[in-house]
Amino acid sequence: MNPSCRTMVLLAAAMLLISSCATLSSSGVGRVKGYTVESADLPADFDGYRVAFLSDIHYPSLFTAKRLHRLVNRLKSLDADLLLLGGDYVTTLDSLSALFGTLSTVKPRDGVYAVLGNHDKRNSAVIVQAMEQYGIAVLRDEVAQLSRGGEAIYVAGVNDSFVYDSLAAEAWAGVAEDKFLLLLAHTPDYAELSAATADIVLSGHTHGGQVTLLGLYTPVKNSRYGTRFLRGRNYTTIGTAVITSNGVGTSRKKVRFCVPSEIVVVTLKSVPR
Repeated sequence: MNPSCRTMVLLAAAMLLISSCATLSSSGVGRVKGYTVESADLPADFDGYRVAFLSDIHYPSLFTAKRLHRLVNRLKSLDADLLLLGGDYVTTLDSLSALFGTLSTVKPRDGVYAVLGNHDKRNSAVIVQAMEQYGIAVLRDEVAQLSRGGEAIYVAGVNDSFVYDSLAAEAWAGVAEDKFLLLLAHTPDYAELSAATADIVLSGHTHGGQVTLLGLYTPVKNSRYGTRFLRGRNYTTIGTAVITSNGVGTSRKKVRFCVPSEIVVVTLKSVPR
């Protein structure tokens, strides 16, 4: 192959790579990623229950106000029963009202619950106050009970998922083993190090790496376990399922490459024991 042809082939390959890694969308988010979770602990009245999960917004990072509204409109179109927020909300405190005011226009049937991330710790009191002002319930080592037809499932939230020797698990120790428990923890590492035994753990923090080369090489992983819990559905040593979201915004560098921003939607299915 002569040099000019080789150059053209390399340029074509580069363009294909770039187009395949496009992460921005007119809908305000790169994609909606769906998962199905089956459990014998799930009451029949919750069969088909849909949970939307949004994490690592870091507003505004890559966002404009217009894109935030598009993201929220996409959330509304999903018609989820519950919206969960996984932490790391703003880059500056003067963005709190804009973010949570806009998010509060999403009205899932069972409300909005949230946990804090590592970027929220320094100003946690102010951030929690802003969320509660807009009707978002913050779970700080607490459990919420959701009811349908006399049956219930439980959502637990870890206040600081980086403190692995905390007594956070005592908050949901009273939930019976045969009850469905969804655990919200900012970092997926918590599920492994704490030996969490929830039916499903939802996490963020890693941003899916934020930048990767076709999933083969990721420079920044933000996890002591490397790529083990980097993105998608994975399992702890004791078999607990952990879903790690790529998140929505960016941190440190305002760039995503081959790691699309995403809304996670989990559909719950009841199966016989």
